[in-house]
Amino acid sequence: MAKFRALISVSDKTGVVAFAKALESLGAEILSTGGTERALAENGVKVKNISEVTGFPECLDGRVKTLHPAVHGGILALRGKEAHMRRLAELGIERIDVVAINLYPFKETILKPGVTREEAIENIDIGGPAMLRSAAKNGDDVAVLCDPADYEAVISELRAGGLSIETRRRLARKAFEHTAAYDAMIAAYLRAECGDDLPDKLTLTFEKAQDLRYGENPHQKAAYYREIGAHGGALTEAEQLHGKELSFNNINDASGALAALREFDEPAVVAVKHANPCGVAVGRDIREAYLKAYEADPVSIFGGIVAANRPVDADTAEEIGKIFLEIVVAPNFTDEALRVLTRKKNIRLLRLPGIAEAAPRGEIDVKKVSGGLLAQEADAAPFEPETWTVVTERAPSEAERADMDFGARVVKHVKSNAIVIAKNGQTLGIGPGQVNRIWAVRNAIAQAAGSLAGAALASDAFFPFDDCVSAAAAAGITAILQPGGSVNDADSIKKANETGIAMVFTGIRHFKH
Repeated sequence: MAKFRALISVSDKTGVVAFAKALESLGAEILSTGGTERALAENGVKVKNISEVTGFPECLDGRVKTLHPAVHGGILALRGKEAHMRRLAELGIERIDVVAINLYPFKETILKPGVTREEAIENIDIGGPAMLRSAAKNGDDVAVLCDPADYEAVISELRAGGLSIETRRRLARKAFEHTAAYDAMIAAYLRAECGDDLPDKLTLTFEKAQDLRYGENPHQKAAYYREIGAHGGALTEAEQLHGKELSFNNINDASGALAALREFDEPAVVAVKHANPCGVAVGRDIREAYLKAYEADPVSIFGGIVAANRPVDADTAEEIGKIFLEIVVAPNFTDEALRVLTRKKNIRLLRLPGIAEAAPRGEIDVKKVSGGLLAQEADAAPFEPETWTVVTERAPSEAERADMDFGARVVKHVKSNAIVIAKNGQTLGIGPGQVNRIWAVRNAIAQAAGSLAGAALASDAFFPFDDCVSAAAAAGITAILQPGGSVNDADSIKKANETGIAMVFTGIRHFKH
């Protein structure tokens, strides 16, 4: 007579034959279904079909196989409770002591190009999650495995005399995490189908990409998680070609650099330091864009992140190699560029072919707060200069309009209160994260690279007072772009007229906290 029974039914058959044979060697009777049963039998495992246990045939194209008291009773019965054991005997139900289940490949199905709704729905597992949850609920008595990576350790413990309570509870926790993530993934698929971006109950699921050495600071634990079905331009899709493992701050900064970079179609480079752009520029080619971004702030770019939307060639690599950078991310690198850049041991090189691919509309941006979560649509409002309103006596020139447009695309990616001063496709001064607007203006002016004569200033939110206009005029700035909407707009417009500044209202704010 078998010492114990194990129910094995898996979509991912990695290691399952060796696992089943090891259980057999320990005296287990193996129960299974469908494809798993065939795979085990073909490899010499003595296996009993679940219908022999339930006394009921699989039906409805396999939709109903294990949803039966003979299965769930054998899993859920508390071994130490006499009434439960007596009732199992009365009903002729035998215990199931090991449950190894992984679920229909819903994720793999929905990620396939051209998948139909019918295919997706048919790959929603019902019996599998039910058995995992039953086994996990009774995890002190039943060993539940949802990950092939756990097979070897479980067999080792069983051979050594039995599973510890710590292992059993870790496996149970893992099973509930697995089913929760699975259901959240299904909910996300259906939410996208319905267009309900902010539902009453928000469930999100991510998969761990890697453990990190630490978080923002060495005393903080951290990990990097990948969104299921991330778009091609997402940082998680990048291939690291060279350098040390990415850190928490590297990843955060690089993600911000990519978001800003996607504002531009022409050759562009974005340099980021401590989550803020420190130099942004466009050029005729990527080398010129890099040099302009570097010259925008040659101090802050040191040790920063650089993102480029064109392949990095040897000439650009030679320029990049003159300073220390943490990361360079680009759609590709030429072989010669790689030879140049890999001379530096610690620089991280990331290849991201889909770097220009925008996030899908309706993407949710979340921020953790104490006791809760804030969720909002990502700030993907299109730039529509044709809707902007000239509010001063002087309209901006064509060159000033171009500088305004450039500044507007950058300032939405700068921490608020934010000011960007730009000219000729290059940031000259950036004032990030100030607690009032005039400080942001003064900071941008004070840190500016070179003369600001004829430059344009873009603000992420309105001017509360006309002191910002006065400071801009004194610095030689001739054009200002801001949302408008202050009760003191008239004062700012008056000051702009007095100083000859062309001012344009966009009607849209871009706070970023």
